[in-house]
Amino acid sequence: MHEEISEKEIYRFACTTEKPFIIDCGSNIGLSVIYFKKLFPTAEIIAFEPDPNIYNILQKNIAAAKIATDVTVVQACLGDSDKKIKFYSDGADGGSITSSDVSTRTIEVPQQRLDTYVNKPVDFLKMDIEGSEYTVLQNIVPKLHLIDKIFIEYHSFVDQEQNLDNILSILKGAGFRYYIEHVGIRSNHVYIHQESYHGMDLQINIYGYRTKTAK
Repeated sequence: MHEEISEKEIYRFACTTEKPFIIDCGSNIGLSVIYFKKLFPTAEIIAFEPDPNIYNILQKNIAAAKIATDVTVVQACLGDSDKKIKFYSDGADGGSITSSDVSTRTIEVPQQRLDTYVNKPVDFLKMDIEGSEYTVLQNIVPKLHLIDKIFIEYHSFVDQEQNLDNILSILKGAGFRYYIEHVGIRSNHVYIHQESYHGMDLQINIYGYRTKTAK
């Protein structure tokens, strides 16, 4: 995670405004928030982290880095409704509401709708939400026109229907071009044996962006 964020800088983007609005879905311990604030010190950031223990670490790391100004941290997962929901916590960066393969430890956490927060232009939306990306993306379809750049870490779980095609279709329909990068799990001989990790058989980074020619 540190290598991807700090060294490879997979979230790096350019912006014309001095105070970009960033929504960080799945902030974990705060490396992404710290990175965004280093990139844009005056950025306004809303950060979501459902696991209460990791949320506490996130809060402490933001305070220690002295970047709390204009950073709102929400202890909630994201979904299609506001309610309490079962969360499979691994105590690290793989907690999920969609798959029990990540952990046998369950806790109850609040779930919120993302569209409530997309109420003005968003310069960068990051989603690393362990399998909930399609549900959350569907929820904000009417507001995708407000988003300039979007990063989605797509997770395919072996016991669930794949929806990568639906995600890409939504992005295309909203006027985004996209770049896809395969990360994580790799199977050298897919027809012989399919590798999996924490119940996932595929993990992909999707970079959505707008150009003048994108339709």
